[in-house]
Amino acid sequence: MLDKLVVIPTYNEKENIEKITRKVFSLEGDFHILVVDDGSPDGTADIVKGLQTEFPQRLHLIQRSGKQGLGTAYITAFKWAMEKGYGYVFEMDADFSHNPDDLIRLYKACAEEGADLSIGSRYCNGVSVINWPIGRVVMSYFASYYVRKVLRMKVYDCTAGFVCYTRKVLETLDLDKVKMKGYGFQIEMKYSTYKLGFKIKEVPIIFVDRKEGTSKMSSGIFGEAFWGVIAMRFRKIRPKTQ
Repeated sequence: MLDKLVVIPTYNEKENIEKITRKVFSLEGDFHILVVDDGSPDGTADIVKGLQTEFPQRLHLIQRSGKQGLGTAYITAFKWAMEKGYGYVFEMDADFSHNPDDLIRLYKACAEEGADLSIGSRYCNGVSVINWPIGRVVMSYFASYYVRKVLRMKVYDCTAGFVCYTRKVLETLDLDKVKMKGYGFQIEMKYSTYKLGFKIKEVPIIFVDRKEGTSKMSSGIFGEAFWGVIAMRFRKIRPKTQ
């Protein structure tokens, strides 16, 4: 069985994709990468294709036509990872807001400490965010607080996008029934994992805002999450039927 796959969804990340790829491949532990690119007009996918000649066994690419949403990118990647036989699947941004060195800590939380889902958490030890405007810090922190209270889920960083799923979790979740496509996708995946009785561990990280490229965050993404969480509270979460 293949071991560790880092999924990196991209849209216009030409400034970051080569640097993040080389950094991940410099880590101990033979991490592989799957880039899911949503038709970036800046040539992000072409850069990945060039790097594949250097890393033919470790770097993979799925190209999609147009922006189809963060959630669908990850669902596509999760299904691909299950087909290929990976044991641990990570979510990570391309822009270095997530420190690639922390991939090792997320992996150990699952592989050595028994977690089924490990979360790179900005809020489990206070607030660990650098270079965000105070308004965005407040919005993100209270979004997680709101989710925690509504869903009664003991996770401090409910909206985190830096995580490691074990194969067991992804095989159990019914990925075809995940409803939220944007920001709320992260919440729904954690809540489904929690409701199905899996062990979740938060690993404290320091989140640093991107230095290059453009953020994809919008008020519409937060709106989906706000209303979706209320509906989620009353939904029955069942494992996938085999």
